Amino acid sequence: MGSLDGKVVFITGAARGQGRSHAVTLAAEGADIIAIDICRQLDTVEYDMSTPEDLAETVAQVEALGRRIVASRADVRDPEAVAAALADGEARLGRRVDIVLANAGIMPLSVNIHSHQAFLDVIDVNLNGVHNTVSAAVPSLLENGGGSIVITSSSQGLKGTGGLGGVNAAYTAAKHGVVGLMRNYANWLGPQNIRVNTIHPTGVATPMIQNPIIEQFYNDPNANFDAVSNLMPVPFIEPVDVSRAILFLVGDAGKYVTGVTFPVDAGFNAK
Repeated sequence: MGSLDGKVVFITGAARGQGRSHAVTLAAEGADIIAIDICRQLDTVEYDMSTPEDLAETVAQVEALGRRIVASRADVRDPEAVAAALADGEARLGRRVDIVLANAGIMPLSVNIHSHQAFLDVIDVNLNGVHNTVSAAVPSLLENGGGSIVITSSSQGLKGTGGLGGVNAAYTAAKHGVVGLMRNYANWLGPQNIRVNTIHPTGVATPMIQNPIIEQFYNDPNANFDAVSNLMPVPFIEPVDVSRAILFLVGDAGKYVTGVTFPVDAGFNAK
């Protein structure tokens, strides 16, 4: 038996990276999954974004564990699309959602650093998308009489080191912004036995971080890498390291943990 037997988890940005890892890790503990991802490119994002094939791979990995998954393409910037995908998943699984992982995010970096549209896209996906996700799921959590929400922030949601202005500032602002949302939601929903927390990873070994655009940045001799380095001697952590922390937050071990900013950052914020 798993620690999440009978639970349904709603995950955004589930096609690859952290989102896929969360889906697989929680499915291994008995959860069924409702997964969404945009699965297409945004014009302002330089690195390759997820594809329908990526989402299909998430489905295959969850099903290989003997769990059910309902996956669909949806843009977190569109509240109606998010709500429809969640409702469809709940109908097909026969249970309302118990756990919400608002994970979808983008990080344009170099070419569009001073692009106003790129700035808006980051805020729309990384901040507004969280609001849309939580707003869609709260009625189900209330009907269930409780649940857990974990919002993916970042080490840059607690610090602003390594700032380059422009789009990088949008990322930092959005990741700080979701902390404000979390604290508001935690106070609102705590009396209804719904726990809300943010998780703050350092750099994670995913396609959003490990790609030619980011590699170009790290090859810049003028970049201040000490400002974005970890205290522990690791350049990145693995997606599953974040997933295991989320498993604690959403499970019985974390049943009284709410309203916290939970770092998984190899000491980044201790510097």
